[in-house]
Amino acid sequence: MNKDKLILAIETSCDETSAAVVKNGREVLSNIISSQIYIHTKFGGVVPEVASRKHIEVINEVVEEALEKAGVTLEEIDAIGVTYGPGLVGALLVGLQYAKGLAFASKKPLIGVNHIEGHISANFIEHKDLNPPFVCLVVSGGHTFIVHVKDHGEYEVIGQTRDDAAGEAYDKVARSIGLGYPGGPKIDKLAKEGNENAIKFPRANFHDNSLDFSFSGVKSAVLNYLNKMNMKEEEVNKADVAASFQKAVVDVLTDNAIKTCKMKKADKIAIAGGVASNSALRRTLIEEGQRKGIEVLFPSPILCTDNAAMIGSAAYFEFIKGNISPLNLNAKPNLKLGER
Repeated sequence: MNKDKLILAIETSCDETSAAVVKNGREVLSNIISSQIYIHTKFGGVVPEVASRKHIEVINEVVEEALEKAGVTLEEIDAIGVTYGPGLVGALLVGLQYAKGLAFASKKPLIGVNHIEGHISANFIEHKDLNPPFVCLVVSGGHTFIVHVKDHGEYEVIGQTRDDAAGEAYDKVARSIGLGYPGGPKIDKLAKEGNENAIKFPRANFHDNSLDFSFSGVKSAVLNYLNKMNMKEEEVNKADVAASFQKAVVDVLTDNAIKTCKMKKADKIAIAGGVASNSALRRTLIEEGQRKGIEVLFPSPILCTDNAAMIGSAAYFEFIKGNISPLNLNAKPNLKLGER
């Protein structure tokens, strides 16, 4: 009988300091997240230097709490997984250097994990019987991808954003209508009070048969609409703006995801990333999936945000394949999916 494998995982790619213990890539024994949202809200977005300092302050406490809650010691851990890209370079370095020191001192293998691969792997935690191949739509504040997951660690990027990520557009639009940061949840909530067909915002489609995304156009269209209303001294219905903007984004995400499933003859699509918590995206994809005979899967909200449990899942599948990272592994803020 094969021994259970325990991964201690660390995630510090942006403004969450997280540590988790994951068993066999599927079972979360602990998942501790120290959020910095309350700090960055007053700045209207994440300040990299502030994020890095906060990671340094809390990382030791977060890792100790993860081990304690899981009821295991460092000696019982089989490997240490850590995000090394993409992300904010200073934030990444805090988690990576801590993990490298821990791996060296404890003589445990180090597993460097791609943050985007971690988001995809969150679905392996939520759906215990999920195995590749399937299509995954990764939508977060910094990333928007459609990926064909061929196997664990083997990906084909079908489409990606050519400018703003979807979550980034949400934050900018939220700021423009006075909702503040973080924008995604606030627009999603306000949109439920508005008419999604009140304003016709553009949907970007490329003429080269590409399934790439572009969200700078719809973001600019919202800003132009607000400026015109201001110049005419007409009152803006913020709920209608939020609902109409959200519909434009969700329509494009859904259309491209369904097209990818048809192209790859896939009957499953998984959603991942912070925007995967969005109620309109979930509802629209599920409805369209039912019409097309495609099963739509998504993680629990806690696994959609940045967290170490998803990094532990991805690290496990790398570990069992023997993909061990050297102790001179460096942070790669622009790391591509599938790149080593």
